[in-house]
Amino acid sequence: MVKVLISDKMDPLAAEIFQKNGIEVDVRPGMSAEDLLAIIGDYDGLAVRSSTMATPEMIGKAANLKVIGRAGIGIDNIDLEAATNQGVIVMNTPFGNSITTAEHAIALMFALARQIPQANQSTHAGKWEKSKFMGTELYAKTLGVIGCGNIGAIAASRALGLQMNVIAYDPFLSEDRAIELGVEKVELDNLLSRADFITLHVPKNEHTKNLINKKTISKMKDGVRIINCARGGIIVEADLKEALDSGKVAGAALDVFEIEPATENLLFGHPNVICTPHLGASTCEAQVNVAIQVAEQMSDYLINGAIMNALNMPSISAEDAPRLKPYMKLAGQLGSLIGQITTDAIKSVIIEYEGSIAELNSKPLTALAIASLLKTQLDNVNMVNAMKIAQSRGINISETKTGSSQDFRSLMTIKIKTESNEHIVAGTLFTGKEPRIVNIEGVPIEAALAPHMLYIRNEDKPGLIGGLGTLLAEAGQNIADFRLGRIGRDETAVALVILDQELPDDVFSRIERLPQIRQVQRLKF
Repeated sequence: MVKVLISDKMDPLAAEIFQKNGIEVDVRPGMSAEDLLAIIGDYDGLAVRSSTMATPEMIGKAANLKVIGRAGIGIDNIDLEAATNQGVIVMNTPFGNSITTAEHAIALMFALARQIPQANQSTHAGKWEKSKFMGTELYAKTLGVIGCGNIGAIAASRALGLQMNVIAYDPFLSEDRAIELGVEKVELDNLLSRADFITLHVPKNEHTKNLINKKTISKMKDGVRIINCARGGIIVEADLKEALDSGKVAGAALDVFEIEPATENLLFGHPNVICTPHLGASTCEAQVNVAIQVAEQMSDYLINGAIMNALNMPSISAEDAPRLKPYMKLAGQLGSLIGQITTDAIKSVIIEYEGSIAELNSKPLTALAIASLLKTQLDNVNMVNAMKIAQSRGINISETKTGSSQDFRSLMTIKIKTESNEHIVAGTLFTGKEPRIVNIEGVPIEAALAPHMLYIRNEDKPGLIGGLGTLLAEAGQNIADFRLGRIGRDETAVALVILDQELPDDVFSRIERLPQIRQVQRLKF
């Protein structure tokens, strides 16, 4: 009989759903790591929230484990790589707590505007300091939404109901989607200079880490108020404290912190800061929703083989899997590459299949390419929800297939059209199994991809290679591979540089200042 362990506190409906599907379920929240290691080998499925740590050691002991289901969004407590290596599917419930988190952001905005926690504390102390707590109206104020995906869009709709003016910055937000939401799409600097309140709804990644810092705060209105219910680490907390102390920022409401659990923080005790202990998803409704969803998803997989919201498993039939496997790797690399070199809002994506690849089932290839593209800017994107997320953002996706390729046995090309630009990457398989990039932005170039890379567009003039090589050598950075391509003499050239280790920020800044450089980006695969 199929067995599932629920190892964190979860709504009882989850256990009921497993039982109704003929699955034996044990509910044992609060176990020690040692106790979990001792019994995990008996179970086919593990349902968790955020307390259970699915470590490589634990996953390694789980000889029968087939699926881990996270009742919620974040999977910081699950080692995805270890699960993948073990052949364990990891699922989450990405949409179960969107309304709850958006509502918490709005609640914190009200609390900031009227200093409600401070006034409550003062009144409980019997002080009756009526004149001390002079608030501000939300009506007709401008709310800047940084990150207008699922949660950000809900927060925007609630603010519009309060008759606020809503402006939004999101590289993936199209003009059509902005119009549909009723928000004004703007660039980040424009949002910073105009917003009375700023709410953050972005994942923490290379693009958003330390997004709110001394420099960006200096571009904000005097007296701005900031709300963060997204992720810790998006705000540089020391820079925020300095701005609060000076009065540049009138107040901040934080549900997330750089280090959690946050039992101490330099912002604690500040008179203009409101703090909650990561309560964004903490409502009865949200916890019921995610419990039901994770139980239904896990049951459907364990009983029927259906896969929903998997973070590490493509939807591929047993018949297609062997033929598709090498092309799946190529699709993922191409999607990630073009996503990392694209910064504008995407209007459309065209994926072209030529040669032998055109004869295969392209749906999982397209889904993986789009998921890999969107993952460069968003959290919780997988092959199952990538197309839906793209559609919700007004991104038009199309495929074309051609029976033969002029230069390659098989060729996959991704073309992106943005508000102001077009981007293109193409790749093929060498020896039938090794992915290779063969074109970037119309420039022929042959290269493999690696964990730490630089993508460079430069003027085709003498001195770049020498200057770049010298700079990297002085910084102790070893070049593992260096590939160049150009269309013609004195035109734009492209380089892909593989490094042995991650490039520090100060070295990257020095590279940006090289005279021949037009564009340089760090790439990760």
